[in-house]
Amino acid sequence: MGFSRRGFLKIAGLTALASAVGDVTAVQAATKPGTVEEVGVLTDISTCIGCKLCTVACQEVNGLPVNKDASELSPNAWTFIDSVKIDGKGERHVKRQCFHCLDAACVSVCPVASLYKLPNGPVVYDEQKCIGCRYCLMGCPFNVPKYQWDKLWPLVTKCIFCQSRLEAGKQPACTEVCPVKATIYGKRKDLLKEAERRIKAAPRKYVNHVYGLQEIGGTGFFYISDVPFDTLGFPANLPTDTLPSRTYKVISKIPGKIVGGVVLLAAAIDLTHE
Repeated sequence: MGFSRRGFLKIAGLTALASAVGDVTAVQAATKPGTVEEVGVLTDISTCIGCKLCTVACQEVNGLPVNKDASELSPNAWTFIDSVKIDGKGERHVKRQCFHCLDAACVSVCPVASLYKLPNGPVVYDEQKCIGCRYCLMGCPFNVPKYQWDKLWPLVTKCIFCQSRLEAGKQPACTEVCPVKATIYGKRKDLLKEAERRIKAAPRKYVNHVYGLQEIGGTGFFYISDVPFDTLGFPANLPTDTLPSRTYKVISKIPGKIVGGVVLLAAAIDLTHE
């Protein structure tokens, strides 16, 4: 039986996962949100004009091919404007990108900490550690991370919250260029207050819900809207507790050696049937 790169990455990833299971508590503690004040981004869908300047700014800052008409998240588009037609209410423009969850599932499932959360909120990516297991693609409830399938040594791609710009004291490129301030950057707690203030000031205009306040434990990027979120394609009925907390309740009660043995056995069986 030939031993493909796919097989190697699968064994490597699962082996790393098995060895990491015994140290779940340490990983959880290292990425636990709330240790410092977190930043965030608020998007008011009712005010977005669909100019797509945010898409272009993101591509330019991150060295991606410029395509303002990107219509989905991809390795070359980490954010884009999704124009959605609403019956009787015209069109709404929704900025899509990584949500930067407070307790991110992609971080939790990454066996080598290639994806990790910074204390101030951004969920970022270390390409040097990535083994290509793609667990993050399966773990994300918002279907955000994308994989460079056409590359010889592919990477996982997604919005990294303009990490280098934040470190330099700047705001994300997408919020900086927004001409109508439909998308704004700031401290997460201040943005939530602003979102709630707008809803209370115009209850007939806005849906009485801040999307991302409680969904899967809360997110760093969140929205307010004048039309229901499910009509805009947002996942509905998400739990209010975090996905990592659900899996941890189970994994923490299973001895690491047992989990490791099961994982490696499953990998071996899968490899022999390729």
